[in-house]
Amino acid sequence: MLNVFTLQSGRLVQHEIVNAADLAGLDPVWVDLDEPETWELACVEEAFGVTVPADAVGKDLEESARFYEEEDGDLHLRTDFLVMEGDRAQSMRVAFILHGKRLISVHTTDSAVFRLLRLRARRMPGLVEDGLDALLALQMTDTEYSADALEGVYVALESISQTIVRPGATDAHAAEALAGIAQQEDRNGRIRRNLMDTRRAVSFLMRSRRLHGDQIDEAKQILRDIDSLDGHTAFLFDKINFLMDATVGFININQNKIIKLFSVASVALLPPTLIASIYGMNFKNMPELNWALGYPFALALMLGSIALPFWIFRRRGWLK
Repeated sequence: MLNVFTLQSGRLVQHEIVNAADLAGLDPVWVDLDEPETWELACVEEAFGVTVPADAVGKDLEESARFYEEEDGDLHLRTDFLVMEGDRAQSMRVAFILHGKRLISVHTTDSAVFRLLRLRARRMPGLVEDGLDALLALQMTDTEYSADALEGVYVALESISQTIVRPGATDAHAAEALAGIAQQEDRNGRIRRNLMDTRRAVSFLMRSRRLHGDQIDEAKQILRDIDSLDGHTAFLFDKINFLMDATVGFININQNKIIKLFSVASVALLPPTLIASIYGMNFKNMPELNWALGYPFALALMLGSIALPFWIFRRRGWLK
């Protein structure tokens, strides 16, 4: 899909592009290629005199291929944007080409960050004045989106902690909590990686000396926001580790209770086993051998030897 945006009265206006002729006479500040077809790439390259690399959104890139400047002055950036799909967090690779004052972006998945910026730029005049403004606005929006995602992680962890500490929690609840903790750990890690990638992209823009005035202030604000969010991800990792330890401890306590009951039962059954062993010996001169009440006496003695340990254990609270 080919999305072309021009400025009208300080607002972004989207133009529908069906064929190459629709690009004639347009002077866009932002050209967005979402899952582009071959003819769309060719139209953009011919209309605006820019070359889009064949591996623009490739996953395996050398460090030198992530951020660089061409001899003709074009600035190339490959950076990741956060995409939330339900409880899953994914990274979307986006290739940016800053061609003069025009921004060209290439990606294979739509993102809430791009939709949100388009909405804001249509409603807020002066938000975007050129391609560099659009690029910084995307990085700022991505940082805000990451902050919202981190808030979602915190809320989910609070819900998980209530599952563990509530009365009557079982091993099934603990297993469910462990699955949720692992999921939130993955989300938090992906968000932190995305913030790191955004920091690198903004730092490269500042080193490129393309920014000026308010753009420099905006870039510095993005870096400050990332620093604060980076500290929050560290806090969430600590909380995740605590909940993981608490959940595993809860499971161990329940297992210890079961093992304790087996230990108590085995100790309580030792005396009757001893009695049965004694009366099971085949000696001729045994006092109770010819006694009519010998068998009931042995049974009663064994029952008593079972009841006495259980009574002692119960009084000491070992059966709870």
